[in-house]
Amino acid sequence: MEHVPEESLSVSIDQNEGADALGAVSSKTAQKILAVLIDDPHPASDVAEKIGVSLQNVTYHLDRLEDAGIITPVDIWYSEKAREMTVYGIASEKLVIEFGSKERGKNSDQHNTK
Repeated sequence: MEHVPEESLSVSIDQNEGADALGAVSSKTAQKILAVLIDDPHPASDVAEKIGVSLQNVTYHLDRLEDAGIITPVDIWYSEKAREMTVYGIASEKLVIEFGSKERGKNSDQHNTK
């Protein structure tokens, strides 16, 4: 399956937002899931089998990673029993973490150029 992720995803960490992305990638299970999805998109059942954890656990982490914008549904496959399976892929090749708001960063840049 052909899936081309974006070049990078920027996450701004400030008091109001961004912690979801860090929380989503902080667990070992989430990191194993991402390692599987880096190569090719997969449905949750394939990911669970590849990393040796329960489907319920993988689904929990996939939901968190999707909510954080780190992975994205890329296709629908059908199981042998004709059930729909969402296929997930990474949303971007790089995750860039910025501390503070983007507005603050712009203001800092302006101060540095004077």
